[in-house]
Amino acid sequence: MCYHTSTPSTETLKTVIKDANVHYQFDTIYHVSGFSRPILPVTLNNDIDSIVPARWKFLPYWVKSEQEADKYANTLNAVGEEIFEKATYKRSIGQHRGLLYVTGFFEPHSTNGKKNDETYYVSDPESPIFTLGIVWNHWQDYDTFAILTTEANEFMADIHNIGNRMPLIIPQDKRHNWLLADGREEIEQLIVPYDGELKAHKTFRVTSARGIETNIPTIADPI
Repeated sequence: MCYHTSTPSTETLKTVIKDANVHYQFDTIYHVSGFSRPILPVTLNNDIDSIVPARWKFLPYWVKSEQEADKYANTLNAVGEEIFEKATYKRSIGQHRGLLYVTGFFEPHSTNGKKNDETYYVSDPESPIFTLGIVWNHWQDYDTFAILTTEANEFMADIHNIGNRMPLIIPQDKRHNWLLADGREEIEQLIVPYDGELKAHKTFRVTSARGIETNIPTIADPI
């Protein structure tokens, strides 16, 4: 599953996503855990030409307070194959989809019977920014989201080798399709393992780090 990521600054977004209106001053995030419920850059399908802030961790309408939100079940990721059946998401997936802009994501890797004892940083070899498919909900006075996941492709199965999952990567030529899809069949056709190229290298174990600062420029350096 995808719980750790890196995201671009407003300046980088404006350089790479030339036709988008960026409505927030985003700083470069070198590493962030979804468990901190960070504010990250997204495009929502109610305004497909804008990049806006939203908070990572999907909150459904029945969560009534920030105290409940902190304690609510893990909704950082949503299993794509089940999303139309899950009570948390089924009211939203048909009408509330979006894109999360990332520069990469961190995935655990298990070796020699040791679970998640390494971390790999995954990115796009052809672009400094790529997009993950999200489902979102407006909760109280801000938007919240979960990253969809799919079965891992062959590349990611070698990395996330316990669980065999990966985030839903939406290629550039499918972004409008994802945002504007009409009906369950069109949406499900896009919830598939990524068939493009990715690159990855072993890096610092951010997926198990505790009590240290990880949002630093060198955190994703190869080791």
